[in-house]
Parts: sequence; C-alpha cells; structure tokens
Amino acid sequence: MPDAVLRVDHVYKKFRRGEIHDSLRDLIPALTGRYLRSRELSADREFWALRDVSFELGRGEAVGIIGRNGAGKSTMLKLLTGIMKPTRGLVAVRGRLSALIEVGAGFHPDLTGRENVFLNGSILGMSKSEIRGKFDQIVEFAGLAEFIDTPVKRYSSGMYARLGFSVAAHVDPDVLLVDEVLSVGDHIFQRKCAERMRTVVESGTTVVFVSHNLRAVAELCKRSILIDRGEAIADGPTDEVIRAYMDRSRDSREDASSKPVYVSAVTFRNAEGPRATFRSGERVWLDMEFTANQDAEGVTFVFEIRDEAHYQVFTTSTDRMGHTCFAMRPGDHARTSIELDLHLAQGTFHVGVVAYRPGAQHAYDYWFPAATFYVRPESDARGTANLYPRTAQAPTIGPR
Repeated sequence: MPDAVLRVDHVYKKFRRGEIHDSLRDLIPALTGRYLRSRELSADREFWALRDVSFELGRGEAVGIIGRNGAGKSTMLKLLTGIMKPTRGLVAVRGRLSALIEVGAGFHPDLTGRENVFLNGSILGMSKSEIRGKFDQIVEFAGLAEFIDTPVKRYSSGMYARLGFSVAAHVDPDVLLVDEVLSVGDHIFQRKCAERMRTVVESGTTVVFVSHNLRAVAELCKRSILIDRGEAIADGPTDEVIRAYMDRSRDSREDASSKPVYVSAVTFRNAEGPRATFRSGERVWLDMEFTANQDAEGVTFVFEIRDEAHYQVFTTSTDRMGHTCFAMRPGDHARTSIELDLHLAQGTFHVGVVAYRPGAQHAYDYWFPAATFYVRPESDARGTANLYPRTAQAPTIGPR
C-alpha cells in the first residue's frame, strides 16, 4: 500500500513469565535461584504474545481489532503507541499519532475542568494555541459549561469521563488509537461519541479501534482484524471477520456429543448466506440440526433470542408453530429452517437453541450462544423492537 500511514511488518513480541522484584531483599534470592536452575527451565517461561503479525492501514481507514481476552490485542496497542518495542519486526507510523485509551488520564483532581483541558490537551500533543481555539468546542461537546471552573474532584464519574473523551476526541492526529472508550457516559453521550468518531474518520484520520464491543466495531469499521493466540488469523470486511470470531467462539464450547440428543449445527443467515450483521426488518433464516446418540421420544426444536443484557426478547418452538414432536434413533439427524422478519432495533443479539422434550419438560441439550448477530439501524429507533413508526398526522399547533 503506497499511501500507508501505519505499517506493521512481521511483528513478534516475546515476554517472560515470572516475578517482578522491586526490592534488593527479593532480588538476591531470585538471582541465586536462577543461577542454580537449568537453562532449559527459563526457556519454558518465555511466551510469544504476538507472532508474525503484518498489516497496513491507509489514510482515512477505520480498522477494528477484535479477539478474546489474552489474544494479544493490548500488546498490539502498546506496540502501536510506542509504549513497548517489538522483539522482532517493524511498526512504522507516518505523521502524528494520538491514543484515546484511558479517558481522563493525566487529570489532576485539584485543578478545575478548564485547567485540566489545557493540561490533558498538552499531554496529548496539542499546542496551547490549538487548545484555546478548540476550547469552546471541547466544553460544549462534554456538556459541562456550567461546571468547567469547578475542580474535577467534585465531578461525577460520568462528567469526568465525558470531559476526558471530549479533550482526546478533539485532537487532530493522522492516526488515532481507540480502546474501549466509546461506552462512556449515558446513551445520548455514547451516540455523540460514535458520531464524533465517524467525523474523525471522514476528516481523513486513520482509526485503529481495539474493542470487545462488536456492535461498536461493526458501526465504525468497514475492515477488521481478528487476533487469536498472538496471530492475525483474519483480515477483511468487518462482517466476515466478526463471523469468523463467533465461529471460533462456538467451536470452543464444551463437547456435547455424549448427550442422548445434542445441537450439532446452527446457522443464522440472510438470502446471501451466513452473516453476522443484518438490517432491521430484514428477512433471515435460522438453520438448526440435532443429532441423536440414543433413542429419544417427543423431541422438538426450541430457539430464543436474547439481547446484550441476556434478557429474552423472543422464543418459540417447532411444536408451538404447529409441527408435531418427533422420535429420533441413534445416528439420526433432525434439521429445520425457521424464517424470521428481524423487526429488532439496533443492537447485539444472541441465539440460544434447545433440543427439548415438552411432555417431560426435559432439555437434552442447550447451546447458548449458538450464534451472535448485530442489527444495523435503518433509523434512530431505540429499545429492543422496531415497530416502524409512520406519521399519520404531522404535529400542528392551533385551536382545537
């Protein structure tokens, strides 16, 4: 990529497992023990947090980095910020880099909001004149005009986070690193944060977003990178990478194949095939398969959809839809496909599937989450369901 502003070239990072000694009393015995132990033992204490990771980012590109805890995301973030150096390989940034990682880091509790705006802005690389020119925008964005001359130690945690985000979000870098900070404040402020990030990308800033929040990644980033056990195993369109991430998460579930009947396959798809993101109101299909190891009577398919807080928003079963329960013999595979109109508002949702015997009220197997998907908003509908509101009569003012 000739116009790349950030390049990670065959990067490796090695750490050593062990204790950190902060006193001479602890260090001397540790050094003695290390001398007496064999060299082979020390090799076992080394591990690679990142292995041969390479990617390039162009100007104005927003890229998400996702993965499980311990996958290597935080290590990559520290290498990109320059906090750590790679053991092997190269990290190169063209232009000014800023990190929106821990909002409010560097705030002094005894200083006022105004004073902390200048302090924090300087830490993030802004000049005094630049901060002055953006001061009113920063305060307005945070919604703290009436408290700006109050010491921040008297702020609530939400006010503190809002001011910290606002300062960092008004830096104009060439590359911006973002780490799990788009969830500060209330719902309205979170929307402002997301909109601000989109504005930053549209202005030509390259954004690297490291997050567990798949909804936020899907909203902001067209491209994502999946890191697992220190390796970049997927790099491409966000929907495909999120689906690869969820497939790997499903593959790690406890083996259920010893149960009499178990859920052996679940696919959530639209007309084009399996996906992780859908439009509100889109027609989708849920494909399910059960496999039997033993004789089983009166089996039915049950599925549910839960929101991010794991509240159940919908559930039904094939017997409630008018299909009789069925018997299964060892080696049988039972399959069904359910068509749904996805009248859900924006959010992340999880699918649970149960192999169930209604008469005995017995669950042979329960797989949750068997699939996870994200619904993109077509409008600013909030809540759980999208009822597709239409104005029957425009608001009018006048006599009755």
